[in-house]
Amino acid sequence: MKKFTSNELRNAWKEFYIKRGHVDIGAVSLVSDGSTGVLFNVAGMQPLMPYLLGKEHPMGTRLCNVQGCVRTIDIDSVGDTNHGTFFEMMGSWSLGDYFKEERCKWSYELLTEVFGFDADHLAATVFAGDENAPRDEESAKYRIASGFKTENVYYLPKEENWWGLEFGPCGPDSEMFYINDVEPCGPNCNPSCDCGRFTEIGNDVFMQYEKHQDGHLTPLEKKNIDTGWGLERNLAFLNGTSDVYKTDFYTSVISYIEDKSGLKYDAEEKSTRSMRIIADHTRTSVMLIGDVAKLRPSNAGAGYVLRRLIRRAVRHGRTLQLNTQDYINIASIFIDEVYKESYPLLTENKEFILSELKKEIDRFQSTLENGMKEFKKILDTKKTEGLSEISGKEAFYLYDTFGFPIELTIEMAEEEGLTVSEDDFKVAMEEQKQKARANANFSQKAADTDLFESLGDLTTEFIGYDTLETDETVIAIANDEAMVDSLTEGETGTLVFKKTPFYATMGGQKGDIGTITTANGVFAVEETVKLSENRVGHVGHVVSGTINTNDMAKLSVDNTTRSFTCKNHSATHLLQAALKQVLGDHVEQQGSYQDSDRTRFDFSHSESMTAEQIREVEKIVNEKIAESIPVDTKVMGIEEAKNSGAMALFGEKYGESVRVVSMGDFSKELCGGTHVKNTSDIVSFKILSESGVAAGVRRIEALTGANVLDYYRALEENLEKAATAAKTSTANLVEKIQGMQAQIKELSSENESLRAKLAKNSLGDVMSQVVEVKGMKLLATSVEDADMNGLRDLGDSLKEKLGEGVVVLLSSKDGKVNMIAMATDGAVKAGAHAGNLIKGIAALVGGGGGGRPNMAQAGGKNPAGIADAIAEAKNVLEGQL
Repeated sequence: MKKFTSNELRNAWKEFYIKRGHVDIGAVSLVSDGSTGVLFNVAGMQPLMPYLLGKEHPMGTRLCNVQGCVRTIDIDSVGDTNHGTFFEMMGSWSLGDYFKEERCKWSYELLTEVFGFDADHLAATVFAGDENAPRDEESAKYRIASGFKTENVYYLPKEENWWGLEFGPCGPDSEMFYINDVEPCGPNCNPSCDCGRFTEIGNDVFMQYEKHQDGHLTPLEKKNIDTGWGLERNLAFLNGTSDVYKTDFYTSVISYIEDKSGLKYDAEEKSTRSMRIIADHTRTSVMLIGDVAKLRPSNAGAGYVLRRLIRRAVRHGRTLQLNTQDYINIASIFIDEVYKESYPLLTENKEFILSELKKEIDRFQSTLENGMKEFKKILDTKKTEGLSEISGKEAFYLYDTFGFPIELTIEMAEEEGLTVSEDDFKVAMEEQKQKARANANFSQKAADTDLFESLGDLTTEFIGYDTLETDETVIAIANDEAMVDSLTEGETGTLVFKKTPFYATMGGQKGDIGTITTANGVFAVEETVKLSENRVGHVGHVVSGTINTNDMAKLSVDNTTRSFTCKNHSATHLLQAALKQVLGDHVEQQGSYQDSDRTRFDFSHSESMTAEQIREVEKIVNEKIAESIPVDTKVMGIEEAKNSGAMALFGEKYGESVRVVSMGDFSKELCGGTHVKNTSDIVSFKILSESGVAAGVRRIEALTGANVLDYYRALEENLEKAATAAKTSTANLVEKIQGMQAQIKELSSENESLRAKLAKNSLGDVMSQVVEVKGMKLLATSVEDADMNGLRDLGDSLKEKLGEGVVVLLSSKDGKVNMIAMATDGAVKAGAHAGNLIKGIAALVGGGGGGRPNMAQAGGKNPAGIADAIAEAKNVLEGQL
């Protein structure tokens, strides 16, 4: 066998297939587009499923790549020598092109000529046949013809050598193995054994049948091949180890962890397992955050898995004394050394990766210590009471309060021989959701509850792009509990039609309002919502008369509200383009909302915008409004839309046909919302605020059109009121305020000086109250009506008079107690500690506090205890000296 580095192995694979007419199609995002029902791409062939099922691939019929994958189903196994949450699959495909003869020949050439495997040590398995499909003699024949020994080709049953979905393309597969120098476990020893004699290398799947609903198979007209070899495991095997953590993917990282922890890899099982988990989970986190999707930790979906990986790594790092910077350094090794050549996007996104990683680690570290203490309390209680299960409520408390993913609690419990009630945890989680739902308004309930289930596959067609009015029959009516035949005056409910000009709330755009009029009544539409089965609900109340099913109705959208909403929505497209221009291409939409009043746009950016940046963005948007750019909307195929450069929301599910909204060359987005005809219709744009809403997410709120004019009118009115109150004109208001501020500052200074004098005078000959405690001077006394600032000033003065010693001052003000303690350097050296002294007396006045050895302060609620606190100060100080 030949030895390879990871880069050499990756390149050798692609070069081998490119020489044989294959096209390197590159890798796609690790985060699934949602079409397969999983969060991540878990196999190299997953992104190619549409083409394996018959769709024509734009790059041809012979394809190859090395695809990164994330699989967390066996995350509990990570920590052994060969499991990982991120791995790479080396793949090649024939889409109706070559078949078994070429495939078997090339696999053998790859094994022997490229990787240098000894032919006598190669084995293969083929399908043994069953009642539905014959024995795969063809694959066996071509394996032997290519160079495999006849005695090393094994026929195995369907559970070992068959690939297929519930219905559709399927077929036999043929796996390749290396025969190790291990004695057979028995006369029937074969590659399906666990005896260690056989090591899997790769797999060829021959999709030659179609499975029908009744279970029978028919031959496919176009036969496909899917070949997949795991990069990490083959790299380890070729380099003479079964431990993937001893390959160049991990050696630098493991060495770093050894250096920082003072422990050696493989020296002890528990610490070695933690090293592997830290290395693997940090690597996967780097890959996910640095991916084209720029995934962020969150509490849902793929973001939750990322959060779980990071927090699991931190928990194991805690046992090895690693800190936040260590994880950042480990991540940098993966970016700068391990994947610099093969994943250049990581280098490009390095700042973003490290920033997101640090924020998540810091966030968890801040609660981890307290969370671990709480977990230990729960653990000790269970052991004391002889119980073996942590309740779901306790697990939910750790999740909700300290950010412990349920999986982390389960893992820690298992390490201590306990279990966790996952079912009860789910109940606690659902109870929290129910509390949130209980606050939902009627329109939310209409959207969340399928009251119209009996309508079957009836859908609502939206026609509101072109018209705001139409005549339609009332198909169905529901109140907040069930479908009904009618609604009368004052009753609330939801109406459903086959066609509607009313836009339903979705994509961030607020739904339309308006009226629905029949011969018998008038219905006010207060909100339009999306229902299940692509139906639209018109939510509101009957203004007059009665609304019945089967009535012919006129549906009229409120034109003014729709117009204002369109202005805000179109302005949001201009805003996103302007943000990218000013801040950079890393800006991605994280959420948005538009109604008739304002627009709100959330976007990815790690720091607050400067005033200059905000002005620049606002200026660009207003310039594009003034340019009177036509707003063009086209319907096209999803691939055509993406190829045209239209921005799409990552992770959003789109149909085969999409609407592309363009504003010249400045903005082009996939969008199903309603828009103005020309940017000049927006009239004007004003940013009201820019703020942070989550880690790495900023929010802009803005106005358009007449709302901007109303904003400036209100601003002008407030300015005039302020000028009147200040007894000046609006033109001179700034100068007047500056003068008033200077006057206030001068008066405040005089006031503080007078208060300090009053406090000092109220003490009288305070030095006569000094006592000695074990040779150290103590002045503990009370002052009337002094705030904390006054006490500090007075304390500094008394400490200076005292020379060396301790000062304790208490004062009752507005029914509460203020207190300070100060200790000179000499007193601190002798053992005095102002912070602990304050803690020792604060309870006597119903308070608490603390501070440094030389200065501390506290507050209390019980002025009646001041005398006792002063007396106790002597006892506390005596205990310190």
